[in-house]
Amino acid sequence: MKYLVDVNGERVEVDLDGAGVQVAGRTASAHLADVEGTPFHLLTIDDSVQRVAMKRGAGRGQYVLWIGGHRFDVEALDERAHAIRALGAASSGPKGPAPLVAPMPGLVVRVHVREGETVQAGQGLVVMEAMKMENELRSTTAGRVTLVRVAAGAVVEKGAVLIELE
Repeated sequence: MKYLVDVNGERVEVDLDGAGVQVAGRTASAHLADVEGTPFHLLTIDDSVQRVAMKRGAGRGQYVLWIGGHRFDVEALDERAHAIRALGAASSGPKGPAPLVAPMPGLVVRVHVREGETVQAGQGLVVMEAMKMENELRSTTAGRVTLVRVAAGAVVEKGAVLIELE
């Protein structure tokens, strides 16, 4: 079974089968055993044995692990649970005005708004050209433009903040 595991904010894909575990293309034998009467577990990976203290976190699949004196915040969800969570987050919609960010690198062709303007959900704010196509970027929610960070002709990277809303 495949798991998507976030360790201190870094995503790792882990594939478990009866023979062991595969992480980042490396296969190893692995076993986790409880130590009776203690909060510890013994983690054996190939020939290495580590003592692990584990505490369940607030949410599903969330744990805090202490291994070798280091703390790790971990969330481990199988592919199905991860997909269900992603669908739920996508359908919940935005909670308030969010900045408009470039979804890909490209060239700003037009900016349709100015600072101080009120915008509606779905209103076109910026037109970008990427991969020889023009894409109109729209507001996800209603709000007021507080800062326009780009102008026509600007080249932007993916994730660049184009317009800030409140």
